[in-house]
Amino acid sequence: MLQQTIGLLVMAYGTPHSPDTVDSFYTHIRHGQRPSDALLQDLRLRYQAIGGISPLARITKAQADGLVASLNARDSDQSFKIYLGLKHVEPFIEDAVEAMHRDGITQAIALALAPYDGNASVQSYDDRAQGATARLDGPAIWTVSGWYRQEKFIRYWAKQIRAALASIPENEIGTTAVIFSGHSLPEAMPGIKDRYRRQLEESARSIAQAARLKHHVTAWQSAGRTSGSWLGPDIRDVTRDLWSTGGYRTFVYCPTGFVADHLEVLYDLDIECRAVVNELGGRYIRPAMPNAAPLFIDCLSDAVMGALAREMDVPA
Repeated sequence: MLQQTIGLLVMAYGTPHSPDTVDSFYTHIRHGQRPSDALLQDLRLRYQAIGGISPLARITKAQADGLVASLNARDSDQSFKIYLGLKHVEPFIEDAVEAMHRDGITQAIALALAPYDGNASVQSYDDRAQGATARLDGPAIWTVSGWYRQEKFIRYWAKQIRAALASIPENEIGTTAVIFSGHSLPEAMPGIKDRYRRQLEESARSIAQAARLKHHVTAWQSAGRTSGSWLGPDIRDVTRDLWSTGGYRTFVYCPTGFVADHLEVLYDLDIECRAVVNELGGRYIRPAMPNAAPLFIDCLSDAVMGALAREMDVPA
């Protein structure tokens, strides 16, 4: 019996591939409006501070390759062919859909490498994929959503938190704060104040329960430099408040809104947030990101098969 080939569209934000592409990347993010020279210089300095360029492109490819390998290792009547589509750099999401169309793919499953379904993540990716397939009259694309509820995603972060806490002297656990964070977004975006915020808080509660935490907090990070209000409170302000009013001295940062090492983690947390903690005289701890860890890849694989079972009547 011939296996059915299903397109696997892995969607991600993208990142500059070299220092020379920082300008074009951020111009694309700003809908064609080039950032000021001062802002671009600040961005270049941030990339220099984390080694010259973000490792995100390499990690995203490893995640996509690991996911398709995991899916194809399952005993099923389907085989999967990987297509990588990015939001702000080539290959764009539309390029990936066109490639599926050329290859004769008629059915595809799409997964965004973003846990929470905020307008700036899953919905915006899905809109572009669906727009492209509508123009081409195929393939039919189903999108995985809500995979932050996957047991293995919760287990991954709970395991990392327990390992972090195990490195702290027992008599200091009572003054240790675990902070869950996601990328701040403009409050004017539809669904931001309710759905997106609720998903971070729900995810944090599930992970905290699995890690047997008595106390945790949520915060937002990496707000943009534009007019208007962004989701808060900011993680640096939360850190200062926990120090001054809560008596906390060790801070464990869990950026569960992200799935890889990149600028928002390596700079905004490991440099900027660490500087706040150092200034206060505390201890900074940031567990390892999922990247292409086998448990995380299994989580994504389970999410894809679960979505196929619901949408295409494929056994999970």
